[in-house]
Amino acid sequence: MNNRENINAILNYRKYDRMPIVAFGYWNETLQKWAEEGHITKEEAEGYARFGDNSEADRSVMKKLGFDFNWNSCVGGNAQLFPAFERKVLEEHADGSLTVRDDQGLIVLEKPGIVSIPAEIGTSLTDRKVWESEYLPRLQWSEQRVDTEYMKTFSDTSDRDIPVALHCGSLIGYMRNLLGVEQLSYLYVDDEDLYIEIIDTLAGLCYQCVKAALESGAKFDYAHFWEDICFKNGPLISPAVFEEFVAPHYRKICDLLLQYGVNIVSVDCDGLIDSLVPIWLENGVNTMFPIEVGTWNASIAGWREKYGRELRGVGGMNKTVFSRDYSAVDKEIERLKPLIELGGYVPCPDHRIAPDAKFENVQYYCEQLRKAVD
Repeated sequence: MNNRENINAILNYRKYDRMPIVAFGYWNETLQKWAEEGHITKEEAEGYARFGDNSEADRSVMKKLGFDFNWNSCVGGNAQLFPAFERKVLEEHADGSLTVRDDQGLIVLEKPGIVSIPAEIGTSLTDRKVWESEYLPRLQWSEQRVDTEYMKTFSDTSDRDIPVALHCGSLIGYMRNLLGVEQLSYLYVDDEDLYIEIIDTLAGLCYQCVKAALESGAKFDYAHFWEDICFKNGPLISPAVFEEFVAPHYRKICDLLLQYGVNIVSVDCDGLIDSLVPIWLENGVNTMFPIEVGTWNASIAGWREKYGRELRGVGGMNKTVFSRDYSAVDKEIERLKPLIELGGYVPCPDHRIAPDAKFENVQYYCEQLRKAVD
């Protein structure tokens, strides 16, 4: 069995030959550091920075580390602003920071030398008039949103070694990108009709993109949503609101996926997601990714005990051990082994491998995990 066949067997509780060893990419700064240390080439670091996940450079680095493949192998349509806004500098500050309207219309503060997410200041989406004049025209369906000819290249699975996912977009996480966290919170109270209309518009566009991709003849191993609507203490929106206005769109898209034989559906939502998990499960999303160890020690074990085998997972590997020593890596592998035995679970470092990771520790993890699960 190849990697794709083994992954499909694991997530469907069938017999498999081996557990593929997977990761979710790296920070660009991580590869720059490893190149300076001589572990990888400068060309590999630059190639990943330019072409990203599953590029030739990425595959070369994964092989050197000992991973079988990068889990982030998704293709899909464009369910975002089309065209996006032009990035515009609104104000330059004495310390070198910039107030910017980004390509999603969000007003952010960009500080020099900072590579993390810019601080939100406001949004261009201030009211219904702006929504209807500046945003709604950019969120209309057109066939240009899905490259069906490219999708057709995924119609033959006979020699596919890596599982490929259909990216189904974002039903409310992208709405947060347009509004910002604060305005997302206020809008439901200030203008409930507009709040619902934005959700329906974005979700409807996601459905159209998914439908076109499936109708192209492409064959997908699983489907994947992105949300990022939780933080360390729970959801950024009310679970009741999520269940009433967002969940039906999940159900509609997941039912369509099932018609085309796609029965594994995952969601990427950072943070403490526990109160949203049952809503996703009830509406067709059955695989959680990542499973953030974080400050709250998230684990598939507790969810499996509560929801049974319908809930699958990818992630849950505490990547902070990469900055420590072999002993820390060994302890993490021992922690993962009983989780793997539950079935329907693939360990993967949560998020991208950070710059504090030691190359030799990542190699050791791949070597030892492979021995532990063979």
